[in-house]
Amino acid sequence: MSDTSLRVGLVGYGTAGSVFHAPLISTTPGLTLSAIVTANPDRRQAAAGTHPGAELFGTAEELWAAAEGVDVVVVASPNRTHAPLARAALEAGLPVVVDKPLTATAEEGAALVRLAAERGLLLSVYQNRRWDGDFLTARRLVEEGALGRVLRFESRFERWRPVPKGGWRESGDPAEAGGLLYDLGSHLVDQALQLLGPATEVYAEVHTRRAGIEVDDDVFVALRHHGDARSHLWMSALAASPGPRLRVLGDKGAYTKFGMDVQEDALKAGLLPTGPGWGEDDPARHGTLTVDGQDRPVPTTPGAYQDFYSGLVRALRDGAPPPVDPAGSVAALAVLEAARRSAERRQIVTLG
Repeated sequence: MSDTSLRVGLVGYGTAGSVFHAPLISTTPGLTLSAIVTANPDRRQAAAGTHPGAELFGTAEELWAAAEGVDVVVVASPNRTHAPLARAALEAGLPVVVDKPLTATAEEGAALVRLAAERGLLLSVYQNRRWDGDFLTARRLVEEGALGRVLRFESRFERWRPVPKGGWRESGDPAEAGGLLYDLGSHLVDQALQLLGPATEVYAEVHTRRAGIEVDDDVFVALRHHGDARSHLWMSALAASPGPRLRVLGDKGAYTKFGMDVQEDALKAGLLPTGPGWGEDDPARHGTLTVDGQDRPVPTTPGAYQDFYSGLVRALRDGAPPPVDPAGSVAALAVLEAARRSAERRQIVTLG
């Protein structure tokens, strides 16, 4: 990296920080991972071994005190800490990226957006699933008109995890913003809003199926969008036989895709986006475009999580828009809150 690289302070070195952020930050031209905050001794040791050039801090307060040593902060800590840490970073005069969900409530998220605007600082949200290969392919087909007018978007994150892992994500404390509705729903709702625009109605079924946990692990959300297109979104930890990852139905054709994007597994395996074949799908798992009863395979656009951080460099260096407008993440939070109300009341919730 050159001496003019933007210096990144990463807060949190659990799975989010170590797997989904640090490898991308450290390999993006124009960025240097200069500081990592974690109080966990094992994670400190791991961070020192993998990123020896990064200064290690035990608390975010230590990072704020050394704010002149970083140019942007990435918050990759547990959900309940997103709002206070992002607020503190902005108050320290630092641009900030927050892992999804931005905050636990839309009100908190909107407050952060206002604070960033008041301070003239960048605020963005790591909605990395916008760069999943399957979603990039679906979006391209829609924009090209291959499906005609979109009538329904079906999207699933279904897993088979009958034994709970434990931890804050399965805690019943509302402040933790745990459970699948907020964890996976933050991605699915964001994709739906990106593809079909604002939602006007929300209906949801939210269940806790497994013994020993306090949060939702089996969720269905239906959205009605402006223009009357619909989204049907599933997320489950008890899907022994997952359905299609994506199905987009239009009045001229349909796109169907099975199998998850490959980037998460690649990152967990220690691979980097600078390596050959990054984000490329197995041809055997390419999706299918169906028009007039005829099927043809559609090569999956390579996934590109690294494009988020390339966009961050452009935003900070050149004044380009942030890679993810935080207002979109606030809108997704409003939908998630409406989904929770819908499930509790067993009725459709209308959004303004």
